[in-house]
Amino acid sequence: MTDGSRPPARPGAGRPRPPLPGGPYLVIGLARSGVAAAEALRARGEEVIGCDTRAGRAGSDSELDRAAQRLSRAGVEIHLDASGSAVAARAGTLIKSPGVPQNAPSVVAARARGVPVLGELELAWRLVFNEFIAVTGTNGKTTTTEWIGHVHRTAALPVAVVGNVGTAASTLAGTISPETTVVCEASSFQLEDTVAFAPEAAALLNLTPDHLDRHPTFDDYVAAKLKIFANQGNDDLAVAPADLGIEDLGGCARRVLFGAGDGDSLELSDRAGYLWWDGEPLIAVDEIALPGAHNRANAMATAAVCLARGIERDAVAEALRTFTGVAHRLEAIAVRDGVSYVNDSKATNVASAIVALESYDGGVHLIAGGRGKNQDFSPLVEPVAQRCRAAYLIGEAADELAVALAPTGVVLHRCGDLERAVAAGASAASAGETVLLSPACASYDQFPDFEARGDRFRALVRGL
Repeated sequence: MTDGSRPPARPGAGRPRPPLPGGPYLVIGLARSGVAAAEALRARGEEVIGCDTRAGRAGSDSELDRAAQRLSRAGVEIHLDASGSAVAARAGTLIKSPGVPQNAPSVVAARARGVPVLGELELAWRLVFNEFIAVTGTNGKTTTTEWIGHVHRTAALPVAVVGNVGTAASTLAGTISPETTVVCEASSFQLEDTVAFAPEAAALLNLTPDHLDRHPTFDDYVAAKLKIFANQGNDDLAVAPADLGIEDLGGCARRVLFGAGDGDSLELSDRAGYLWWDGEPLIAVDEIALPGAHNRANAMATAAVCLARGIERDAVAEALRTFTGVAHRLEAIAVRDGVSYVNDSKATNVASAIVALESYDGGVHLIAGGRGKNQDFSPLVEPVAQRCRAAYLIGEAADELAVALAPTGVVLHRCGDLERAVAAGASAASAGETVLLSPACASYDQFPDFEARGDRFRALVRGL
């Protein structure tokens, strides 16, 4: 039955949206989000100009060329290897892809002229009039977003899962039925570009330092994350862990807290071997499909969002038992000669890599590195020392990681690229051990994104 103290889930049209500011629209950054934004605007008959500076980035040229050709056929005016500054004077509104920094010349110039700057998530929300559930946090976003989607499918409720998980939210414009709930993963890059974005339900999972190469300080990073709640109203939901350490989340939504123990403030709690909701056990902890304390927290956030929206308890419990996880997050690829190969390419920060390492008792051959994000690698020392046989370092951050991990006493191999790292790890690992790709770094030095890095790891493993 549905919890009688709350209204049942009511999929349908969301709150009224502010109108889009006028065009022409200058879309800066033509990766996945930018392409989706440009196509959505062109479908409305708008004049769209697309710019990208990525020409020459490793691994991106063919992807960029294909995107440019596709947009050009749709009637978008394309400028490659260009910042957009040259055509910024023609723009009525600038649409910023999340990968474009705030200090990009075209963005600075647009704001100086008083031109509205919207992120792709804000644009999508203004074009898609469905109810939104948004999920953010340093770690666990993808898993929790997909898990919430799985709950809706288990409950036979129409759902679309989009955002930072892979499918840009703008692709939904004009394509989904009004009763479909949109579940959207939202990164700090996306949220900092929001203006009026106000999801009917929002969840913040956790906060640890990340992306400090982009956000000037940790406080700036936190402020970007908290924008997920800023515009919510009294009828909305704001879900967060009780131990987050932030007294005021912002906005006016009803607070739904989860965590361990039986405190009065907890609506969903982890105690006595069960997850509890409204004073009744929901599911035994050992029945949760995904292992680990981090996934227990993800399960609590998932359940809290869905139960607070009125989805039936039985459907939520069943979905917590049956969710199989997501690609690139502790994804078991294969077992070769007794050696397990695990793709955790989604671990683009130190905290996420630590979670991965703590999922294994030992015998780990860690592949780490990529593009650093001005983060402190020293917290890796203890888990690497305790659990790793060796570490294979790749990418721009290899030397920095080598210095940070020197106190571990673990053998460190500077491999340069993923191909050499996989070959070296496979050669050294013994039956019962694990070759784990958990980079603790961004992928942009050698790959377009973490998915491409994970896909390459998968292909290398299958080719062994």
